[in-house]
Amino acid sequence: MAQKRVLMVVTSHAQITEGHPTGLWLSEFAEPYEIFKERGFAITVASIKGGYVPIDPRSLNEESKAKWPDAIRELEATPPLSEISAEGFDALFLPGGHGTMFDFPDDAVLQTRVREFVESDRVVAAVCHGPAGLVHVKLSSGEYLVKGKKVTSFTNEEERAVQLDPYMPFLLEDRLRENGAIFVAAPMWSNHVEVDGKLVTGQNPQLGEATAKKVSELLEAGS
Repeated sequence: MAQKRVLMVVTSHAQITEGHPTGLWLSEFAEPYEIFKERGFAITVASIKGGYVPIDPRSLNEESKAKWPDAIRELEATPPLSEISAEGFDALFLPGGHGTMFDFPDDAVLQTRVREFVESDRVVAAVCHGPAGLVHVKLSSGEYLVKGKKVTSFTNEEERAVQLDPYMPFLLEDRLRENGAIFVAAPMWSNHVEVDGKLVTGQNPQLGEATAKKVSELLEAGS
């Protein structure tokens, strides 16, 4: 069985407003990274701009530093996504964090990579705010990728609960619905992952592990 290869793409955006840092939510990256590593998958980590990846300080503490040193090390010097071809990968994984709301939605390279994965029938997954990287993607047909797809993400209710809704460029649930997604919202902080074909989405920050396990199941089923 050929080794599976996973491309993980993370945000490069470091602040919501001046004095309000953001970035990648660490567990949404580190938990999947560890699961993919345990499964023997080859992992490539890229970021939108390359270089050091900002980690949301609310997700980083002494416990997480001790728990995920290998994953954190991967974030110290990443290649820019523009240098990474979609060729040869079996899955694309988009961890969240509020930083993704600012650089994922309209990044042309990311939109191209997502479209390439989808149109070649490969696994695409995103968790929490990671679906910001899916929301504006159009397929070669001109249709939005999410149109008619069952998806989830960080919900409007959850965004309001953390009191960051006024600072977002848009609400992710609303935009997914506007672009034709069949949005499925579970109660706040639920263990909720949607799988529609080879598109996998997790609702909130605690679902990095569950989303990655669904990705692993799809990859191993297709071996």
